[in-house]
Amino acid sequence: MSFNHPAMKLEGDLPLVYTAMSKSLFYYRMHISKFVFDNKKVPLNPFMLHEYFLLDTVDRNLIRKSNNTLVKKADEIWVFGEISDGVLAEILIAKKLNKTVRFFKINKSIRIFEISSKEIIFENDIKDKDKESVFSYNSY
Repeated sequence: MSFNHPAMKLEGDLPLVYTAMSKSLFYYRMHISKFVFDNKKVPLNPFMLHEYFLLDTVDRNLIRKSNNTLVKKADEIWVFGEISDGVLAEILIAKKLNKTVRFFKINKSIRIFEISSKEIIFENDIKDKDKESVFSYNSY
């Protein structure tokens, strides 16, 4: 082969990380993707792939199915910020598939740091019984 480009010499795959986040973090989407790249992994960021439901021009259930497909293909799921009902569904799909789920917080200075499961915050519309499912592997 005579074609020569630096990309042709790169060997091996990087782990895929699905970045789960509620719409409240939409404006942090690029910072979150950069954070994953800084950790030598490939971000599968739904808000970078689909923007915000493609400006509501695509059926939301099709977007959700797309997100679920990405969760299934990812090696790990990293959850950023408060957990919404959609993010909760993604967490439960990942746990059912025995995927690693990690939680992160973003402060106003755009510093991202990992938190324990005891520090997780849920959006107001999540019911207590549903919150418990994040911590239970028998909830499927």
